[in-house]
Amino acid sequence: MEKFILIVFLFLAQNNFAQELYMPRNIKEAYAKGTRSMDGKPGKNYWQNHGKYDIALTVNADTKIISGTETIVYTNNSSDTLKNLPIRFVNNLHKPSSPRSGDVSNDFLSDGLTITSLKIEGEVYKEDARSWGTVGNVKMKKPLPPHSKITINIDWHYPLSKESGREGQIDNTTFFAAYSYPRVTVFDDYNRWDRLPHTDRQEFYNDFNDYTYSVKAPKNYVVYGTGDLLNPDEVLQPEFAARLKKSYVTDEILHIANEQEMKSGTVTKQNEWNVWKFEAKHISDVCFGLSDHYLWDASSVVVDKKTNRRASVQAAYDVKGTDFVNSIKNNQYALDWFSNNWPGIPYPFSKMTAFQGFADMEYPMMCNDSQMNDPVFAQLVQDHEVAHTYFPFYMGINETRYAFMDEGWATTFEYLIGIAEHGKEAADKFYKEFRVEGYINDVSTEEDQPIISMSSQLSGPGYGNNSYGKASLSYIALKDLLGDDLFKKSLHAYMDNWNGKHPIPWDYFNSMNTASGRNLNWFFNNWFFTNNYIDLSVKKVEKNIVAIENVGGFAIPFDVNVIYTDDSKETLHQTPAIWQNNQKTASVTLKNKKQIKQITLDGGIFMDATPNNNTFLVR
Repeated sequence: MEKFILIVFLFLAQNNFAQELYMPRNIKEAYAKGTRSMDGKPGKNYWQNHGKYDIALTVNADTKIISGTETIVYTNNSSDTLKNLPIRFVNNLHKPSSPRSGDVSNDFLSDGLTITSLKIEGEVYKEDARSWGTVGNVKMKKPLPPHSKITINIDWHYPLSKESGREGQIDNTTFFAAYSYPRVTVFDDYNRWDRLPHTDRQEFYNDFNDYTYSVKAPKNYVVYGTGDLLNPDEVLQPEFAARLKKSYVTDEILHIANEQEMKSGTVTKQNEWNVWKFEAKHISDVCFGLSDHYLWDASSVVVDKKTNRRASVQAAYDVKGTDFVNSIKNNQYALDWFSNNWPGIPYPFSKMTAFQGFADMEYPMMCNDSQMNDPVFAQLVQDHEVAHTYFPFYMGINETRYAFMDEGWATTFEYLIGIAEHGKEAADKFYKEFRVEGYINDVSTEEDQPIISMSSQLSGPGYGNNSYGKASLSYIALKDLLGDDLFKKSLHAYMDNWNGKHPIPWDYFNSMNTASGRNLNWFFNNWFFTNNYIDLSVKKVEKNIVAIENVGGFAIPFDVNVIYTDDSKETLHQTPAIWQNNQKTASVTLKNKKQIKQITLDGGIFMDATPNNNTFLVR
């Protein structure tokens, strides 16, 4: 009997079935209630709330004021009775009293949101939004019962900040309007109302809503927005409307409006105001940009070869925006590559527009990128922002809490497409210099926290390293561990499980476990729940056995490069599986019995904290 128990214990230990991942109490409760399932799928009791937004915005190009009126039909699909209605207005981060992650100039600051009218189910509420931060709270006169809906009407206005970041004034007649409308913040199954303040570091966590919105802009201003433009013939002169429609069905790069045409005032209808109408359904946000002098290019690309579905590819940029001359070609390539390689899921939206600004920031169907004066770097930045289409927009990731769930993946796809575009050597060099060096060489190592740490509680390098480099390395290490085919199969299962829904890290872990047919908790614990770092060392070489110490602890892939005394060479690749049973030490047996001169461990993009002890000379 004792022998049997010992065998079972050894079997469990070897396969790591006994290891559980740390889970906060509120997350455990969600699994216990059946809103999430340990197989990685949404549970049988999963729900999420929904809004139907009808928004009319007006942009005053003289005063730089955006005003709007909206009707929100908000559906409570939960089993909770909602007594409060938290309203999120991210643009309030420009208010002097709002929290931010760093210093800002006076040109960044503004008065923020003013609500001129608020009604819920026809009842008037007198709310003074001057006291609100990025999240304000409305105490409802009548609670919203489970599985019912309410109608909310809001009229508001706010100033575009003079200093443009993720939104604001690009120049005197060019504006990027993101986070431009009050919205109901997320009410979810594991944390209830999302009341975390939105700073200039946090990004998206929104419900999947349906949007119909219009932008009233002065004549000669072209509006570029999330969603389908519903009325090109009402806002564009016939020749330019025809060019735009042609671009939807061709690979040819068309100049919808050039510099001279924009200057001459022949592009838009010559009404004092034109109303541009857009629609986007089941999407987490909408935004728009407008200008009276930006150049406008467009084309399209087949993103689903099974159905021949095309996506529109557009670019809006200043005549000095030389990086953007290639935006259409680059995004045609990016949408095709992402659709057919990594992640290998057809681009899910109808459009992608590159708009020249200052943010290097993604939005649904749009990216607001800056002029880099470096075409290669500009392409990689644009690739990164377009990759965000899948994380967080294909899946409604809570970036505020878990930025590594989207930034890490966008960084990974940026690296993989970079190999296809510029070759592995160049992609490795960029990735190491831009994503890893700062992390691994940070002398303030107490900034290095477990990846699972809430992003909203981190700042500086602690936030950046976890969200981008370290998270990306974990995904690339898992790709190496599983191999491309099984990794892609598992990734697709995770994405299919949570497309249009709100995954959390444990849903990722469980999805990958189930889809791969392997218990990877040892790997996830190693990468996400520890203070590990990257540091290998060759301890000794004896009788063609290389003894390796994992000083830093991360389960990384690496190569063992061997030089024999006859100057012949051999490379033995080790996947992270070498660390499954013992994460501190490992040994590699060389099949070749020739006499060894030198052994070098090379992690490639997994840069070592102390590379000096990665080489061993055999005496």
